[in-house]
Amino acid sequence: MPHKRRTRPTKAWGAVAAVTGAMLVVAAAPGRVPDADAIERTPGGPPREAAVTLLVGRMLDRDAEGHGRHDGAGGRCATRMFRPGLCSAWQEQRVRATARGVGSVLKEPSLGDAAGAAREEERPTDADGPLQITLGEPGRLTDVTVRDAHGRHLSGELAAHSERWLNTEPLRAGETYTVQVGAQDAAGTPVGVTMAFRTAPPADGGRLTVEFGPGPGTYGAGEIVTAALSRPVPADDLPARARLEQALQVTSEPHVEGAWHWVDDSTLHFRPRTYWPAHTVVRVRSGLDGVELGDGDYGGPSEDLQFTIGDRIEAVTDSAAHLMTVRRNGRVIRTIPVTTGKAGFRTRSGIKVVLRKEPKVRMRGDSVGIKRGTKEFYDLPVLYATRVTWSGEYIHAAPWSVEAQGEENVSHGCTGMSTEDAAWFFHTVREGDIVEVVNSGGARMDPFTNGFGDWNVDWRSWLAGSALTAVDAAPETSPAVPSRLHPIT
Repeated sequence: MPHKRRTRPTKAWGAVAAVTGAMLVVAAAPGRVPDADAIERTPGGPPREAAVTLLVGRMLDRDAEGHGRHDGAGGRCATRMFRPGLCSAWQEQRVRATARGVGSVLKEPSLGDAAGAAREEERPTDADGPLQITLGEPGRLTDVTVRDAHGRHLSGELAAHSERWLNTEPLRAGETYTVQVGAQDAAGTPVGVTMAFRTAPPADGGRLTVEFGPGPGTYGAGEIVTAALSRPVPADDLPARARLEQALQVTSEPHVEGAWHWVDDSTLHFRPRTYWPAHTVVRVRSGLDGVELGDGDYGGPSEDLQFTIGDRIEAVTDSAAHLMTVRRNGRVIRTIPVTTGKAGFRTRSGIKVVLRKEPKVRMRGDSVGIKRGTKEFYDLPVLYATRVTWSGEYIHAAPWSVEAQGEENVSHGCTGMSTEDAAWFFHTVREGDIVEVVNSGGARMDPFTNGFGDWNVDWRSWLAGSALTAVDAAPETSPAVPSRLHPIT
């Protein structure tokens, strides 16, 4: 459900923020007229506008000598004791928020002498460090929104007494952030300010990216979403796998329950719990760009994917009955006499999906290990060949075995039918359509190495292949909800 924003007539965000180095740049809402109740008048003096001081702290990036993010004893600043003097790279700036949305940075060097502080200010924020916003005087925070240059929101958490906000997801490397803060002063008057800062790029230029499959188009209800990584993420680095997996977002209309499964160190597959509903629209995007995966490794930009699901076509072959039943959206549209693999060449059992359609294929026995000169060797031109495994299992026209079709199994593993039926099947199905074989006596279809046998994995086992399940987190298949924090009453 979209998160509904709450608006207040007493403040407006009209600021445009810019970034210079690592400094927080604060901009005003131009032309904003102060509210009458936001002005405090003192006898014999000018009116004083309501304002609150914010302490905005963040970790600065390491310098060329490796300084930063460590205290004087060499310990990492992960103790959450982010205070000037305790952590050499922790910078805290005082920012004034007013009722007009006007702000200013109150310079109070916190990292030693003024020259040292100036040098630190030139360093951008460390994406692996925290962002913390705290009240510097009585009052309370009411609303904090942090967005990057792409409009993506950064999640955060407001402390119980509304005096401190801290990000709950990592910043992205090489990114510019805009921060909008709403607060109330001790008298309850609303104040606010808009700020901006940038984070340092990754230490090296080689970011991890992902290429999604199958590609734009229309597919069958059994289609699998694939994610090929630009470099492997080992199984023993579970935190990195979990962060990566959480950043790969799959959404659909209508919504389905689904999850990613790690096939190997550089490949993931996504599928719903059950087949895709007919006419589903599937959108796949990577939120990896700038995400810190550990040990200075970051994600890079990747191309999004959108595809659609057509009618739900299911072809179930009962090898014992020598019959294929084809359904469209649950209704039987054709029954076809077939022949499948004979003894020694039994057709693989289980669920497969259509991989490709090839109008004409030359099939040779030696391509599947049958030696030339033996009685089982064959070399035939085959029409209307629908491929279901990479090793060479097809559903195709077999005019030489018409007499056996519907009666006995005489093939070398493929499913054969008449030329007329094969042409109809070829023109009816599309990539991703479901092909199931039962009662064949053959080996079970392998889930991953010979096509898309993913549907032969039960749901519990499928979830076990998710890094998010391993860290006791639910798979993310819906859009991120913008972070909006409101007063605690």
